[in-house]
Amino acid sequence: MPSTVASLWYVDAPDPVAVLRAHPGPDPDAAFALARQLNPDRDVVPAASGTMKVWAGPDPESVYIGCYPGVTVVCSNQAALPRPTKLPELLVRPLASEHTFLVSYDLSLGWGAFAEWERGEFRRSFSATRVNILEDEGMPRVWERPYWAGEHPIELVPGELPDPQLLPFDPPDFADAANRQWLGFGYRGKDSGEDLTADQIEVCGFSLFPKGEAPKAESTPEPRIETNGKRGLLRWLRGRDRVS
Repeated sequence: MPSTVASLWYVDAPDPVAVLRAHPGPDPDAAFALARQLNPDRDVVPAASGTMKVWAGPDPESVYIGCYPGVTVVCSNQAALPRPTKLPELLVRPLASEHTFLVSYDLSLGWGAFAEWERGEFRRSFSATRVNILEDEGMPRVWERPYWAGEHPIELVPGELPDPQLLPFDPPDFADAANRQWLGFGYRGKDSGEDLTADQIEVCGFSLFPKGEAPKAESTPEPRIETNGKRGLLRWLRGRDRVS
């Protein structure tokens, strides 16, 4: 499972997980166009591509995008917000999608966050560490009830004393539950062997440079392909769409 996730999902499909299963390879041209749209002040260069198991929580100089019919995911550190309602307007609804979902967490910090918008209108957000709620806006959803009721308590390591302000759930688990509710799969916990997993969702990678500072095409090293080696991705990385 990824130790960090910083993701934005733009969804029109009624069954996102079915789309992701049926289309294992993303559209690289659409991903490239969206990467440039979301980073107008940067030079965008195709880079290492792979799956969300590796690239769900990228560094600030990278973005990973998977464009599927009716489902688009953007993995960007811009989604790792202590207050999800501060998400830039450009990122809330760049594709005029019906639903926008933010799901982020960092296991090392015990932090998790999620948020949702409907046709660009804010509906719900939550962000917290194990002892500190950073944001809790909008109407809680029905699926949240078991977490607030203490049915998914934080598992302490042997000898660890509970903080008196400890939340009744682990925020990364709470964020992952939102992901399961909205998208039909989770990053954390055991799967049945039939569940969709992060290593089955491919994304196209891009490196971000200050304007005018991207490496020249002839000096750009051949990017590494992390996984399934889809022919479309290889053509895209090696062909006409490489920017200079």
